[in-house]
Amino acid sequence: MSDLPPLALSVRNIHKSFGPIEVLKGISLDAHEGDVISILGASGSGKSTFLRCINLLETPDEGEITVAGEDVKLRRRRDGRLEPGDRRQVDRIRSELAMVFQSFNLWSHMTILQNLIEGPVHVLKRNRAECIEEAEALLDKVGIADKRNFYPSHLSGGQQQRAAIARSLAMRPKALLFDEPTSALDPELVGEVLKVMRALAEEGRTMLVVTHEMGFARNVSNRVLFLHQGRVEADGSPQELFTASSSDRFRQFIANFQG
Repeated sequence: MSDLPPLALSVRNIHKSFGPIEVLKGISLDAHEGDVISILGASGSGKSTFLRCINLLETPDEGEITVAGEDVKLRRRRDGRLEPGDRRQVDRIRSELAMVFQSFNLWSHMTILQNLIEGPVHVLKRNRAECIEEAEALLDKVGIADKRNFYPSHLSGGQQQRAAIARSLAMRPKALLFDEPTSALDPELVGEVLKVMRALAEEGRTMLVVTHEMGFARNVSNRVLFLHQGRVEADGSPQELFTASSSDRFRQFIANFQG
């Protein structure tokens, strides 16, 4: 018997091309409940495309995706490409794999509190009063309870990203997908977002994090995936990769950040 926690997410042999350019060339990944997996790689290595394929913002050309034991239905069109086989399943899967984008993607015409309750009330059909109570607790958790009635444009970038994280948590997801969550922030605001993410990791949240924050990858993740030109070039614990990786490309990648 395995001592590993149950699988939260499993993807197999994901391929994705845009026109003639093959961006993903067969990537597989298993994420167990509570895993924090940092996905590293140079620009253009396929990191964000991989994350978007997992929650079907992009449809992979090949591959299989399983979320909490449920296979995502994909069917082949006449032109040979894959498409979602069940739109309602896609909507549900997206709510279970909450995505945090680098550009926050908050609804500008709604207050921060309204942003948090929109999904739970209208998508999950939960009780509005309960959603408001939970949203206020989440805003307190990420340190912006006093901004509940503000609009996104009145918040700093760091506060907007913390609101976006709280909005994702309001959907009670099985896993959180972060697409370079600090890359759009001024350097002095990066720490406040990483602090929230570190706290989520300590809670045992399942997280896939595309990031250039080497400190987070080394100290918070329990696993690191390094992509190079659409393939997994290195995969292992932070200790294995940061101290004794057999990949010359990964060692060079790290040296560029430390140089």
